Amino acid sequence: MSLVLFGRRLITSSLCWRWSSLQHMSRKFIYSSHQTCSSILLTMNQCGQLPCRYAIGSRLQAQSFHCSSLRPKKRQPDEPPPRELDLLRYDMRDLKKAPKPALYLGFSGLIPFVSAPLLMAITETYLPEVAYAQVVYGASIVSFLGGARWGFALPESSPAKPDWLNLANSVVPSLMAWLALLFSHNIIQAGMIVIIGLGISLHYDLALLPTYPSWFKALRTILTTVAFFSLLGTLVIKGIFPEKRYLTD
Repeated sequence: MSLVLFGRRLITSSLCWRWSSLQHMSRKFIYSSHQTCSSILLTMNQCGQLPCRYAIGSRLQAQSFHCSSLRPKKRQPDEPPPRELDLLRYDMRDLKKAPKPALYLGFSGLIPFVSAPLLMAITETYLPEVAYAQVVYGASIVSFLGGARWGFALPESSPAKPDWLNLANSVVPSLMAWLALLFSHNIIQAGMIVIIGLGISLHYDLALLPTYPSWFKALRTILTTVAFFSLLGTLVIKGIFPEKRYLTD
């Protein structure tokens, strides 16, 4: 019986000794790892980056630690280039910045456009002399827009350089105005050529060539739209109301 008790005490004491040695070793390991981390952080603060042997391990550890929380991001679609209508909405807000003379003279220039179809609509009569005067005035405006583009490209500080592209596009509206006057015997063809010339000039100013100031683009758009519908109204009146000539051949 005494031998059995002695053996149990011996086994218990050996287990306790092993457990204490394991605790001591674990404390030493934790202390040494803490010192290593402290030295790494101190080196990083002093030198600005981790040593090579610790940098790779830290990156792998950070990647393995954060890999579960990362999610693949969806690729953002490329933004489409701004369209003419988008630029138009933006420029309309700058109309209030336009100089007063430009506003007054610009809207006063719409009187010959608007008065012709308005007069014929009130009298319910198509007046070929009035319609021809409106088309001639529209052709002169188209030619004026081409000349304005030419003058805009001449100054040295202008974003539009006097190259073949800018100057050739400046001549196109004048040629279309001349072509419209050649069809004076047919008011429909002449009016359509003037409408196309106004549209091409507006397209040049908004998209193709270096742009004018924002307030001018907004003003140009409004004036061109009103002129377009005025000419279109005259062509519609020609097919609806009876014709009456005041000036005979």
